[in-house]
Amino acid sequence: MGRSETEERGREAGGGAALRAELSQRLAGWRPQFIGTLMFIRDGGRVLLIRKKRGLGADRINAPGGKIEAGESPLACAVRETREEIGVTVLHAALMAELRFVERVDQQWYGYAFVASDYDGVPTETIEAAPRWFAVDAIPYDEMWEDDRLWLPHVLAGRFVRANFLFESSAALAHELRWTAMRQGGLRLG
Repeated sequence: MGRSETEERGREAGGGAALRAELSQRLAGWRPQFIGTLMFIRDGGRVLLIRKKRGLGADRINAPGGKIEAGESPLACAVRETREEIGVTVLHAALMAELRFVERVDQQWYGYAFVASDYDGVPTETIEAAPRWFAVDAIPYDEMWEDDRLWLPHVLAGRFVRANFLFESSAALAHELRWTAMRQGGLRLG
C-alpha cells in the first residue's frame, strides 16, 4: 500500500507573516515552564468535556487534564487528572496532539492531548470540574481556549497534530499546525 493510501497529511498557518516569523524566532531554544495534558473521551459521536471550576482556565470548557508531576509520564498524568477531576478511569488512550504554547508575557506550556474511548466509571462533578457530553459537531468553541478551534477538530477526526501557537495574554496571535491521519488513530500508549 502506498503512502497516500495509508495516511493524509496537511499543514496550516495563520496570523500573518511577521507574527509567524516571531513564533519561529521564539521557538529557537524555547523551553516550557510547564508540561500539561488533556484527555478527550469519545463515545460514538460525543466527546466528554468539562467546565473548569478553578485553576488555569477556570470557567472555560476543556477536557480533563493538568500539570505533569515529577517522574510522571504524560499518559499517567492524563489518566490521574481525569480520575481526580471527573471520577472516570481511562483504560486505553492514544496520543493525538503535541502542542507548544509560546507566550510573549506569560508562562510557556507544552501540552499532550490524548483521546480515549475505553474507560470505567460515570462522569461525576467534583470541586474541580463539571463534566458534560457534547456532540462532536456541537462543541462550544466560543467557551474554550482560542486555539482549540484550530487543532481539536483534527484530533477528533482521527488526525495526529503537532502545533505551535504564539499568544499574548491568552490571545492567540499566530499558529502553525501539521497533521497526519493515521490508520490506527494516534500513537497507542496503553
